Amino acid sequence: MTQIGRLLMAIVACALLPVTACCAAETVKVAVQKTGTFAWELAVIRARQLDKQADIAIDAVELASPEAGKIALRAGNADIMVSDWLWVSRERALGAKLTFYPYSSALGAVMVPATSPIKTLADLKGRKLAVAGGPLDKSWLLLQATLKRDGVDLKSQATITYGAPPLLAAKLADGEMDAGLNYWNFCAALEAKGFRRLAGIEDLLPPFGAKGRTAMIGYVFDEDWAAKHRDLVARFLTVTAKAKEILATSDADWQTIAPLTGAQDDATLRAYRDRYREGIPRRPVAEEEADARVLYGVLASIGGRDLVGPAAELSPGTYYRADARD
Repeated sequence: MTQIGRLLMAIVACALLPVTACCAAETVKVAVQKTGTFAWELAVIRARQLDKQADIAIDAVELASPEAGKIALRAGNADIMVSDWLWVSRERALGAKLTFYPYSSALGAVMVPATSPIKTLADLKGRKLAVAGGPLDKSWLLLQATLKRDGVDLKSQATITYGAPPLLAAKLADGEMDAGLNYWNFCAALEAKGFRRLAGIEDLLPPFGAKGRTAMIGYVFDEDWAAKHRDLVARFLTVTAKAKEILATSDADWQTIAPLTGAQDDATLRAYRDRYREGIPRRPVAEEEADARVLYGVLASIGGRDLVGPAAELSPGTYYRADARD
């Protein structure tokens, strides 16, 4: 066989190889909490092979806490993590080039026992209130700001106990607390046990000027990294959006991920499903950012520099624009 003939055969053979053999999928490293909701979405992505269809490989870096995720992101051990826009804005004000894309508007709620005499938020005055997340938790600050409008200083006029979300949920369930402000998934579990939702944090936002449900948490990544991997970021966001739509419409997929949710029974799983679905962002990024600017002022007025850092307003560039329509 001539040299030209052998070359032609080699070209044909290479052309017939599977695409994956010639071009490996791009990898994106995502910091994931084992108990976080992104782990649920990741399970759907892998079960439905959405990652393979988009030619990306999602490397889940499992971490124990959000703080560990922040460390991993700063150290370059993760490309993306889930956190809130307030932290991103603060980091940008301090010189970091992080940026944010909405992930979920599911927020916590104030929960009380079904038979509780507490009927309104003002009735929390003089009561024992469990608050998850600590004194600078965003939901806690928004609750305080809401009641200050009615002349109630909840921080001084109620007995406040801070602590870890599961511990405080257990204290409320055991009757040690009159009410509890907790993260949305713990509230959903309490709902399944018959506890009453006194007020969702999303219900407190409109009086401050917010136009809709605002995603407080989102995907966070370095903007320089995103600029170099814009197509990869776009494919990642598309894949995760598809996973959200599957979980929004398919009850069967909730049965598949049930072990990951930690739900003890069908009622709890349904509560997780319904609250998760409510939190799927549906608005343009520009509308999300406009509401974040309004809420930033509210949070800064109570949390001060300890919460927001040196910036008087939401830092420019906090929100990532995936395309020109955002």
